[in-house]
Amino acid sequence: MAGRIEDYALIGDMQTAALVCRDGTVDWLCLPRFDSHAIFAGLLGTEEHGFWRLGPAHASDTQPPAAARRTYRGDSLILESEWDTPRGTVRVTDFMPPRDGAPQLIRIVEGVTGRVPMRSTLRMRFSYGRVVPWVHKHEGRTVAVAGPDSVWFDTTAETYGKSLTTYADFTVAPGDRIAFTISWEPSHKQPPALPEPEQSLEATEEFWREWVEHCTYHGPYREAVIRSLITLKALTYAPTGGIVAAPTTSLPEDIGGVRNWDYRYTWLRDAAITLSSLLRTGYREEARAWREWLLRAVAGDPENLQIMYGIAGERELGEAELDWLPGYENSAPVRVGNGAAHQLQLDVYGEVTEALHLGHMTGLARNDYASLLQLKLIRYLEKHWDAPDEGIWEVRGPRRHFVHSKVMAWVAVDRTIKLIESGDADGPLERWRELRDDIHRDVCEKGYDKERNTFTQSYGSKELDASLLLIPQMGFLPPDDKRVIGTIEAIQRELSTPDGFILRYPTSGDNEGVDGLPGDEGAFLACSFWMADDLAMIGRVDEARKLFEKLLSLRNDLGLLAEEWDPRLKRQVGNFPQAFSHVPLIDTALRLTASGAYGG
Repeated sequence: MAGRIEDYALIGDMQTAALVCRDGTVDWLCLPRFDSHAIFAGLLGTEEHGFWRLGPAHASDTQPPAAARRTYRGDSLILESEWDTPRGTVRVTDFMPPRDGAPQLIRIVEGVTGRVPMRSTLRMRFSYGRVVPWVHKHEGRTVAVAGPDSVWFDTTAETYGKSLTTYADFTVAPGDRIAFTISWEPSHKQPPALPEPEQSLEATEEFWREWVEHCTYHGPYREAVIRSLITLKALTYAPTGGIVAAPTTSLPEDIGGVRNWDYRYTWLRDAAITLSSLLRTGYREEARAWREWLLRAVAGDPENLQIMYGIAGERELGEAELDWLPGYENSAPVRVGNGAAHQLQLDVYGEVTEALHLGHMTGLARNDYASLLQLKLIRYLEKHWDAPDEGIWEVRGPRRHFVHSKVMAWVAVDRTIKLIESGDADGPLERWRELRDDIHRDVCEKGYDKERNTFTQSYGSKELDASLLLIPQMGFLPPDDKRVIGTIEAIQRELSTPDGFILRYPTSGDNEGVDGLPGDEGAFLACSFWMADDLAMIGRVDEARKLFEKLLSLRNDLGLLAEEWDPRLKRQVGNFPQAFSHVPLIDTALRLTASGAYGG
C-alpha cells in the first residue's frame, strides 16, 4: 500500500516530477510531461501498477524499512535518504537533472559505514499501470517498450528479471557509489545518450544554488519560503512557462470518498497567484515566461477564457475515470483530465488582471498585447459580471452569484483603471469607474448579511465561504471596515476546525452539499493562511503569527504541503505538493515579516 501523503518527497526537472516515499519507493512518475501517462502508478493502486524501490534488502514478506533520516541537499531538489541497518549505514541520493535531452531519474547509492546488502526492484507499467511493457536488452542496456514509449534502465550493478520485474542485488561498503538511471525516449527514436550520473548531480546542485540566489526575501521564515519557492519552480513547465497546480491526480480530499481530481494542469487562478509570489520574491523571469504562456493560451479569444489549460496551452482536457486503479486508500474514482475546464468562473478575470497589474508595477518589461488582453477581458466583464457562475471552488451544483466572483470582477476593473491612469493603455475611463462603483455597490447590498455583520458565500445565502477573507487583501474594503472584521470573526466561528484551521465552506457529509458532492473534506490550507493574513491586517498580529507557525508545523519533514489537512485523521490530504498551499505560505511570511510579527 502507498505511504501517507506526507511520507512523500518531490523531485523533478521542471517538466515532470516523481514522488519518493520514505522507504525508497518511487510510487508516481509521469513521462515525459506532468500530464503524461504514469509509468509508476502504485500511488493510486498497488505494486502491480508500477513502482521502483531502492533500499536495504529485506525479507519479501516484511514491510520495507523507512529511511532513518532524509533531507534535501541544501536549497535544492536533490533528495538524500539514509538508512541505519544492523550491518551499517547507506545513503541514497535521488534527483532529476534539469533537462538537456531525455528526461532522467537518477538514484545513487553510497555506502557510509559497514557493508549493507541492497536491492533495486523496478516494475514498470505504462499507461497508468495498465500496460506491461516488453523488457529486453539492447546493446547491453535494459529497455522497456510499449507503444510510443520506451524507458531505458542503466546501471553498473548486475540485474536480472523475475515475474515481469527487474531486480538488482548488491552490497555497498564505505566509499562505494553505484548509480541507477531511467531515461525516457519515444520508442521510434534512437536510444538516449548514456547517463553521466555524477556530472548530472553536480550540474543539478549548481542549477538550484544559482536559482535560489535570486531570492530577495531574507526574513525569519526564509527556510520555509525558500522551500516553497523551490516547490513552485518545480511545478513550472520550463518549455512553456505554464504552472501546474500539483504534479498528481486523484489524491483524495476525503479519504475513501469521491473528491478526487486531476491537478496536472494550469489553472489561471493558481498560476496567477503563483506568479504574484514569484514577483514579490525577485523572480521576474518566471513571471515573464508565464505572461507569454498566458498570451499564447488565450490567443485572440479572451471572450472564451477557460479557467484552466494544458501546460502548453491545450484547451481540451476531457475528464475520464481509470477503473482499473482502486485509488489511493480506495478513494475512487481515479480521474484524469478535468471536466471543470469549461466552467464559468468570473473570479479568474480578476486574478489574471491582478497578476498582469503586479507585473506592470514591479517593472516587468512592457508588453502591448498583455495590455490589450487586459482591456478585452474588461469589455467581456462589462457585459457578464452580473451573471451567476460556478465560483472559485468549481462547484458542480447550480450556478450562483458568488460574492468572491463579484469582488474579483471589481478587482479586474479596478486594476485596469489603474493601468489607464498610468498612461500605459487607453480605455473608457469614466465608464469603467462607474462600472467599478456599480459592482462594489451590488456586492455590499446583496452579498452582505446585516443581521450577522458578515458577507456571505453568495447573494441571498446564509452560508459562509473562506474566499471572503480576500476582500481586504484585494483592497475591496479596508481592513478596519466593520463588515470586514465581522466577516473574519464569523468565519472563525463557523468555518474553523477545533485546531483553528479554516474550511472552505460547509459540507454536508453523506448528503449532497453546496458543491454538488457528498462527503466532507479537510481544512483548506490556503484559506488558513488567508486567515493569518487577515488577522495581521486587522492588528491581531500575535494571533496571526501563532496561526501561521501552527500551519508551518503541518508541513512534512521536507517542508511540503498538500491541499488540505484532515483534522480527524491528523494527516495531509489532497493532491501533493500543492501550489495553492505554498503560495499563501510565502505571502503570509512576507506580511508578517513586514509587520515585525514573528517570534524569536
